[in-house]
Formats: sequence, C-alpha cells, structure tokens
Amino acid sequence: MELVFGIIVGLIILVALVAVHELGHGIVARRNGVVVEEFGIGFPPKAWGKKIKKSVLGKNVLFTLNWLPLGGFVRLKGEHDAASEKGDYGAATYWVKTKILLAGVVMNWIVAIVLFTVLALWGMPKILPDQFSIASDTVATKDPLQVVNVIEDTPAAKAGLKQGDQVLRINDTKVDTSKSLSDETKSLAGQEVDIVYTSEGVEQSTKVQLNADNEAGKGFLGIQTREREELRSTWSAPIVGVGLTVQLTAATFSGIGTLLSDSITGFFQQFSSNEATKKVASEKLTSVSQQVTGPVGILGIIFPQAQKAGLKILVLISAIISLSLAVMNTLPIPALDGGRWATMTIYKLRKKTLTKEREEKIQTAGFIALLALIIMVTFADVGKF
Repeated sequence: MELVFGIIVGLIILVALVAVHELGHGIVARRNGVVVEEFGIGFPPKAWGKKIKKSVLGKNVLFTLNWLPLGGFVRLKGEHDAASEKGDYGAATYWVKTKILLAGVVMNWIVAIVLFTVLALWGMPKILPDQFSIASDTVATKDPLQVVNVIEDTPAAKAGLKQGDQVLRINDTKVDTSKSLSDETKSLAGQEVDIVYTSEGVEQSTKVQLNADNEAGKGFLGIQTREREELRSTWSAPIVGVGLTVQLTAATFSGIGTLLSDSITGFFQQFSSNEATKKVASEKLTSVSQQVTGPVGILGIIFPQAQKAGLKILVLISAIISLSLAVMNTLPIPALDGGRWATMTIYKLRKKTLTKEREEKIQTAGFIALLALIIMVTFADVGKF
C-alpha cells in the first residue's frame, strides 16, 4: 500500500512540475501575441475538455485532462517554424521564439528556488559537502545515524535491529556517519561486538556476531543507514535558495558530462582485447546504469522512499527534479526545448528556411531516440527493484 501511495504522490508532483513548465511556455507566448489553443494535463487520449472564454493563457483556450498522467503540454497556433499567419508561433521573431522556448526552463528553476528557500527556513538537509549557505545566518543540526533498511538473514536482523533505530556506538566507539560505521564493522569483521542504539527513544544495547567477510554483498552488520545534517537559515533563506539552485545546476551539468563520457568510453572499451580495459569499461557502464533513473525508477523507487522519509525529503526531491527538468530542457536534443531552439538557431545562422517537413523529421528522429533511451533506462530501473 505504501508503494501505491508513493507512486500516486510521485505522479501528482511530476504532473504539477511539468504543468508549471508548460504554463511558462503558454504565458510568455500569450504575452508576445502568440495564440494558445490548448493546455493539457497528461497526454491524449482526452478524458475531459472545456474551452475557457478568458484565462491567464488568453481567450477561448481549450483546457483538457488526458488519460496518460505522465506530464502535460501546451499547444500553440502555428507551432511550426515556417508558419506565417498572425498569432502563429512560427510568425514570431527569433527573440520571441527564444523566450517562449526557454520560459518553461525558467519556471522550473523558479520552482526549485522557491522550494529550496522554504527548506532553508524549515531545515535544509545537507546533500553536498560544500553546500551553499551564509555562514553568519546558518545553524547546523545533526541527527544520530539512522537505520533505513535491515537486510534479511544478517547479524543486524538476528539481533533485532529495525528501520528507524539510531546507532550510537560500537564497542564504546562513537559512529555518527555511514562511513565510520562501515569502517568500524570492517575492522571488527568476524568478532562479537556490543552495539548501543536507540529504539523508539529508548537506549538499548545488544551483542552481535559480525560477518567475517562481505562476499555476499550484505555488509558485515547488514544495515543501510542515513546520517542527516540540516542547515537552517532565516533572513538569508532566499539567497540560499538561489545559491543552491545555481550550485546544483552546475553539478547536474557536470554529472551529465561525466555520464556521457563514461557511456561513450565504456561502450568502446568493452570491445578491447585487454582484460583490464574491459573491466574498466564494465565498471563505467554499471556506474552509468546505477546513476540514471527513468519514470519507473522515479515513481517506483525514489518517490515511495522519499514519501516514507517524510515531507521534508519529499519537498527536497521535488526541488531537485524540477531543477533537473530545467537542465534537461536546455540540452540540444531534438524534441526537447533546447533541441528546438538549437535547430531554429542553426537554420537561422545558415540563412536557410526551416520547412515544416524538415522540422517534423528532425523532431521525430529526436523523439524516437529519446523514447529508445527511456525504454533502456526503464529496463535498468526494473532491475533495481
């Protein structure tokens, strides 16, 4: 039931973030004389629709709810670059088209800034080692190391540790990070140790016989943990919201660059006759598959886990996904906003006409490539379950 609830919450948040993105396109289009014909939640087939005489998107705009709840869209009059009638997107100037295409990206960045600002006031989970903050207006608090998962048939499970418990000490040695816990249990592999922890607010201790090795990949103790440090601000919260958005945007672009580099080099290195090179290639490709998540992973893994972790983590994940949507839509991939802008710009610089037929071929090719990538990632996501 928790999984189903997590998926429903995830769908609502994803649809809301995409709707805000599309709303940005529509508002900027309307303000620049481009007619908005339809604003849809979800993708066709249509479940319900109604024309609204007057709205923020203009007059007689068709608002629809559609059966595939995976986002949304805005349909403009004359969406092809070659359209030339009054009110057509294609008839707008290059600058106006640029503003319309990038409006969705800006809206997602604004949502991220607002959510990060709220979190800065509420208590921002620390997710980066050098996370942006204003030192003079930051109070840091740190929670004990919390158990988020107990692996079956391990020393921890046999000792009665459960999700939500907080690990304090091992043999009188304080452990307050996942790394310190891992290092301590590894150094004591095969030994019986005394673990001090709190369960439902009550401090307890238990004797545990650690695994002698980690060949099964379950660890020496058999738990997955999370340490939570929060940074709280007051007057500087909006500055932190902007600063963290910029910092994470740069980190996201850097991460995409690394993923592309590892994907390309890993793909070619796997055909090498050198076994060491093949091993490196396998490690790179495995790392890529673990880092990339598609719709199934977001809805089936990330949101259910975030929903269990609490509202604060859910808001954090929503902010990060909104920022990721902004970044992805700046990339020059046909079928995405950045790809449409890049195509339009290339043809303008070449002083050639971007006909309806050419544009459809480019966007269709990009869409097919994007769909193929989503399918591949989905297979990887299913494996993660």
